[in-house]
Amino acid sequence: MSYQALYRKFRPKDFSEVKGQDHIVTTLKNQMEADRIGHAYLFCGTRGTGKTSVAKIFARAVNCENPKDGNPCGECKSCRAALDGNSMNVIEIDAASNNGVDSIREIREEVAYRPTEGKYKVYIIDEVHMLSTGAFNALLKTLEEPPEYVIFILATTEVHKIPVTILSRCQRYDFKRISVDTISDRLYELLGEENIEADDKAVKYIARQADGALRDALSLLDQCIAFYLGEKLTYEKVLSVLGTVDTEVFRQLFICALNMDVKGCMDIVAQMVTEGRELGQFVTDFSWYLRNAMLVKSDETAGENLDMSEEDINIMKEIAAYTDLDTIIRFIHIMSELSNDIKYSNQKRVLIEIALIKLCKPQMQSDNESLLQRIEQLEKRLENGVVVSNMKPDSVNVNPSSDGQTAEEKVLDKALPEDINAIALNWDRIINQYLKPYLKSVIKSAEPRVGGEKELVLAFKEGGIGEKVFREEENIECLREAIANATGKDVSIRVNAYTDSNPANGRDDIRRYAINKDIVIEDNDDEDF
Repeated sequence: MSYQALYRKFRPKDFSEVKGQDHIVTTLKNQMEADRIGHAYLFCGTRGTGKTSVAKIFARAVNCENPKDGNPCGECKSCRAALDGNSMNVIEIDAASNNGVDSIREIREEVAYRPTEGKYKVYIIDEVHMLSTGAFNALLKTLEEPPEYVIFILATTEVHKIPVTILSRCQRYDFKRISVDTISDRLYELLGEENIEADDKAVKYIARQADGALRDALSLLDQCIAFYLGEKLTYEKVLSVLGTVDTEVFRQLFICALNMDVKGCMDIVAQMVTEGRELGQFVTDFSWYLRNAMLVKSDETAGENLDMSEEDINIMKEIAAYTDLDTIIRFIHIMSELSNDIKYSNQKRVLIEIALIKLCKPQMQSDNESLLQRIEQLEKRLENGVVVSNMKPDSVNVNPSSDGQTAEEKVLDKALPEDINAIALNWDRIINQYLKPYLKSVIKSAEPRVGGEKELVLAFKEGGIGEKVFREEENIECLREAIANATGKDVSIRVNAYTDSNPANGRDDIRRYAINKDIVIEDNDDEDF
C-alpha cells in the first residue's frame, strides 16, 4: 500500500478521537441519543480544527445500523461504505470548485429522491463561503423546507461571508483553536504508534507552530520525520527543517534593540540569512515574541496564559523589567507594518534591516510613541546633569587633558586605589550619565566590589539577566569606556555571581569601601572628580 500522510492516516474515525472540541462532540452525541437531529448545521472555525472530520463522523453516525453512545460502529455496511468513500448517502461537495448556481440546482433535484439505504442523505459542503450569490439563493429554498431525510452540513473558515438568511436556518457550531498541550499529547500518541523518538522540546515547538490547527501539526511533524528518517527528532532538527528561529535569537535581538545596538541587530539578520531561515516567518515570530513581552510587562500574571516554558517566561520578565510598555508597543507597531510590507517585497532583508534601525533609533520617527521615548531620554539626560547645547560638534573638546591631548589620543593610566574610591563615591552619577540606557538599567542589580587594590568586581545574582549581559565582553568594554570618560582612568573589571546560599557580602560593596575610607573630595567647579 502507498504511504499515507499522517493527517490522513490518523483522521478521527469516531467522536472519541476528536481532540479539543468536547463542547461540539457532546452536543452532537446527545442529539443522536435523543433522536433530535437537525436538518442543517454550520461548522465554522480556523483550518485544521476538525470541521470536516466531525462532519464525516456525524454523517456515518446518523446512518449507522448499530450506533454506540452516539458513535458510529464502524463495522456495519453503511459505515464501511462511508469509510471507503462509496456511500450513496454521504455526498461531499467542494464549494471552492463547485460554486455556481448549476451545482446547487443539481442538489435540489437530487434531494427529491429518498435514500435507497439508510435513513438520511447527508450533504457536506466544504468552504461554503465560496458559493456565489446566486448559488446561495438557490440553496436557501432547500434549507428553508428540506425533506425530512436530508441533512446539510456546511463547513467554512470565513463565517462572516455567509448570508444572514443562511445562518438563521442552521445550527451553528464554532470550532475552537486547539491548545498546545492538547496537540502535544496527540503528537506523543502518534509518535508512539509510529515508533519514533522525539524530544519534548521538539514536540512542543511543533505544537506551537501549528497555531491551534492539529492538521497543521501533523503535516509539520510528517515533514520533520521525512527529513530525518530513522533518527531521533530533536529541537535543533525541527528548527532546521521548518526554517524557523530559536527564541534565544529573539531574546538577543530584543536586547540589542533596547540597547540601541544597530550593529548587533544587523549581525543577527546576517546570521539568519546565512542559515537560510525564512525571513517572513522570522518577522512573524519576533512580533509574537514582542507581544508576549508586552503582556508580561502589562500584567505579572499574564505569563500563565502564554504558550512558553516557565524558564523563557522568567527570562522575558527580567528583560521587560528594564524597559517601559510604550517602547515595546512602538516595537510592535514597527514590526506589524513590516509584516504587511514584507509579503509583497523581493527585498525582504532590506526591509527588515530598515525596521530594526527604526527600533534602535526612535528619532527617525515622528509618531507619538517615538516622540514620547525621545522626550523621556532627554529628560533623563537633563536629570543626570547633561547640558544640551547648540554648539557645533567641531567646537567641542571632549575630555581635554592638561597637555592639550584628547582622551582618544592619550593612553589612560591604570586606576589606583584612590581612583577606585572616587568611582565609588560617584558610582550612580557615572552609571546614569555615561552608560547606555539598557546597560544602565541592568547594572543597577549589581553589587560593585573591590578586588585586590586595583580591580572592580561586579557581583550579580547567578543566572540573572545582569550576569548574562555583563558576561559579554562588548558590554564590559562599554562600562570601562564609561568609567574612562568620567575619570580618565583605565579600570580592570571582573564579573562574579552569587547565590542565595552564598549571598554577596555587603561589606565588600565598593560604596561601603569608599565610605569606610573617609574619602573627602573637594568641590571643584571645573572638574567632575
